[in-house]
Amino acid sequence: MNRPDPYQRLQAQRRLRLAQARVGTPRAVAQRDGVGVQIDGRWLTAFCGDDYLGLTQQFGVVSALQDGAARLGAGTGGPPSAGGRLLLHEELEREVAGWLGYPRALLFGNRYMADLAVVQALLGEPDDVCVQDRLNHPGLIDAARLAGCRLRRYPHLDAGGAMRQLRQSPEGAAMLVTEGVFGMDGDAAPLRALTLVARMQQALTCVDDAHGIGVAGPEGRGSVAAAGLGVEDVPLLLVSLGKALGASGAVVAGDDVLIGHLAETARPYLHAAALPPAQTAAALAAVRQARRDAWRRERLHERVAQFRAGAGRAGLTLMPSESPIQPLLGDEAAVVAMAAALERAGFLVSPIRPPAVPEGKARLRITLSALHTAEQVQALLDALAHARDAAHAPSLASA
Repeated sequence: MNRPDPYQRLQAQRRLRLAQARVGTPRAVAQRDGVGVQIDGRWLTAFCGDDYLGLTQQFGVVSALQDGAARLGAGTGGPPSAGGRLLLHEELEREVAGWLGYPRALLFGNRYMADLAVVQALLGEPDDVCVQDRLNHPGLIDAARLAGCRLRRYPHLDAGGAMRQLRQSPEGAAMLVTEGVFGMDGDAAPLRALTLVARMQQALTCVDDAHGIGVAGPEGRGSVAAAGLGVEDVPLLLVSLGKALGASGAVVAGDDVLIGHLAETARPYLHAAALPPAQTAAALAAVRQARRDAWRRERLHERVAQFRAGAGRAGLTLMPSESPIQPLLGDEAAVVAMAAALERAGFLVSPIRPPAVPEGKARLRITLSALHTAEQVQALLDALAHARDAAHAPSLASA
């Protein structure tokens, strides 16, 4: 037997990452104050992360978290089937379902588990097929592979490609899965075209709207509502509670039959500890705050518009995104150099490199928040232009 040594293989893979300078350690934040973060004893203005509405430290959300822990403890003590189901969980599910205009919702510990649950519970036969956008979140890709169904991927945002993939798999159940807003590129899926494709091919549509919820659509109800669609068009809608809503967990919304099936069969729901009461209470408060505070979305959209206009004037090429995610593409060396220059100037911006994004698609992933001031956005734009020039990065400039 000449079986490869897995430890040696891992070492070889890590040596390659080191040679490519793709090994990094996430920066540890000591304190937060709005969009300010303290790292290594120094305060920086953060233009990274996903706290789009600025709710992670909002007083009512934090107070709800503290009260939830005081009343119900640090954890639930088990999964929903073993005493871990709380009335508070049901209250949060009803709140989210009512907000989104869906009949029912089910709470999960995080987005990844919700992705796994949806695909695993609905596509379990070898002839079943899951058709996905090529740039979908890794959790969705892993979910299809673990479910044992066939995974077919279509070119990014290409409804025609989705149609071709579905036509090639006429046997078995089919599900068309897309993100609403894509987390690395910030662009929006063509949901109306995709739902039409799914209807024509008798496929179930599922939208993971982690980056759209709270930000897009009327009352922040997300990408599906922004497209003028509802439960009849998108039977399964997944929303993260840990991005614009500033808390933890994820919720899947759908009709009674689909959500009932998930609650009865989805392993990530049945066999994982339920969301802790403190996090559940914080998420409930955050959802209610997001619904009430239209000013947060208005201010966020103002900052996005300001940033895009300023980038254009500075000759910086941005990807076509109207979301809080504003990627600035460049070669890896330039992206890393610019991130370091920005930090020296007082800004924290994430350099994103393969394998997190495809080869040749390195970028600064700049994200905006309702808490950023106009002055902070302008200061970032000035620092970006200076960093680009110092890094001699023509690839970051418009033609």
